Amino acid sequence: MAKTDSKAAATPAGDARPEARVARGFRDIEAAELRQLESMIAKIRDVYERYGFEPLETPVFEYTDALGKFLPDQDRPNAGVFSLTDEDDQWMSLRYDLTAPLARYVAQNYDRLPKPYRRYATGSVYRNEKPGPGRFRQFTQFDADTVGTDNVAADAEMCMLAADTLEALGIKRGDYVVKVNSRKVLDGLMETIGVDLAAPAGNEMRLTVLRAIDKVDRLGLSGVEHLLGAGRKDESGAFTKGAGLAPGQIDAVMAYLGAKRDDRDATVAAMTAAVQSSANGQQGMAELASMAALLQAAGYGPDQVAIDPTVVRGLEYYTGPVFEAELTFEVKDEHGHPVRFGSVGGGGRYDDLVARFTGQKVPATGFSIGVSRLAAALKLLNKETAKSTLGPVVVLVMDKGELPRYQAMAQRLRAAGIRAEMYLGTAGMKPQMKYADKRGSAVVVIQGSNERENGEVVLKDLIAGEKAAAAIKENAEWKASRPAQHTVKEADLVTEVRKLLAQYER
Repeated sequence: MAKTDSKAAATPAGDARPEARVARGFRDIEAAELRQLESMIAKIRDVYERYGFEPLETPVFEYTDALGKFLPDQDRPNAGVFSLTDEDDQWMSLRYDLTAPLARYVAQNYDRLPKPYRRYATGSVYRNEKPGPGRFRQFTQFDADTVGTDNVAADAEMCMLAADTLEALGIKRGDYVVKVNSRKVLDGLMETIGVDLAAPAGNEMRLTVLRAIDKVDRLGLSGVEHLLGAGRKDESGAFTKGAGLAPGQIDAVMAYLGAKRDDRDATVAAMTAAVQSSANGQQGMAELASMAALLQAAGYGPDQVAIDPTVVRGLEYYTGPVFEAELTFEVKDEHGHPVRFGSVGGGGRYDDLVARFTGQKVPATGFSIGVSRLAAALKLLNKETAKSTLGPVVVLVMDKGELPRYQAMAQRLRAAGIRAEMYLGTAGMKPQMKYADKRGSAVVVIQGSNERENGEVVLKDLIAGEKAAAAIKENAEWKASRPAQHTVKEADLVTEVRKLLAQYER
């Protein structure tokens, strides 16, 4: 007879319990971090509103064909996006960014929108990509876009908006830079070195060269030079095949990459010389020169917004100026290792995205902040913390027959704008104090029968009490002194609680 597992036999299959676990690539976000994010988003929103942008919220799901280039050509379109079918067997996907939904919205409502249309949006976006340390499948972005104008002043304004936003978040000048380049200039560089962009092989060469240029910050000019040629071997011994450019082509690209100067006008002049044989490149440089003049007139120096030939940006739909907001300071992580965050936002001009729906060119430009990534950087820099990390004032329940009285106290505090709660459990005083401590409360309100008869309450300052407790060694001394605890008139409850909280609120 076969041997049976008595434990398995005693547990019906339908009673199997699921494992409590978070989905891979996702995470729970708790109160302190949520308050930090809310504080950041409020500051970003304030800057965007001052620039005249209007809020818009689009669904987290879009029909999959609306997401454009992110879709693979296969039966299940789930590479890069999370997809499912609805009751009509139509594919829907969680939004990959906030720009594709905007393009759909503009195409759907174009006739009734003001032109240009200026909108901002914030929310979670989802990417079906391999997660890693600090890399999640759900994160928050905050975008601003101007749709319906090809005026280069709109691109310059995005750079100003980026700089103002970073400074509003407490990042001082010198700790960030908004770097600007143009896809037209990069395409002009390809034409200058003889790459045929109309041919499939030429487009593949273009992408390989742009990927190499995009690694300047990580590999330096020497590393990029190797990637433009035969390739390079990294520290682990792994070899990356290069673009295979001829020596003269490599020299032309390296001359272009070396065009960066401290002065914007000097950078523009050097970059212009590097792409002077390309009409596309010259047009792009004329736009960058106009942006530099607008930035200068508005008071934004090269330490805030810099023209930089190495900026590429990853998305292929950019058609003109591209920009990247980069943090330049270095901090140490919790293990003492140096960390440089680099890019925390970016964007550019995308004049062809709305045309996917309408068939008509609708010029647009936008900037997106990676809120989650920027929050991590600000946490290390200690520039952004929650407005208040204090828990609510807790009114202890000393006599269950007096619940209405305790609830009324909590309500008085709430009506005065103070976070407060009555203890809703059934435990005694000691567990109630432990509960308040776990909630991060600064103050508890205590009223026993003696205090009630005298029209008084006892306020216990838990923060000061903890400090005092550390200095008291004898239990008898503790009982005699009852540190950080004092009695006040019940009528003065709100006033006295405010005084205590004012010591700790920021």
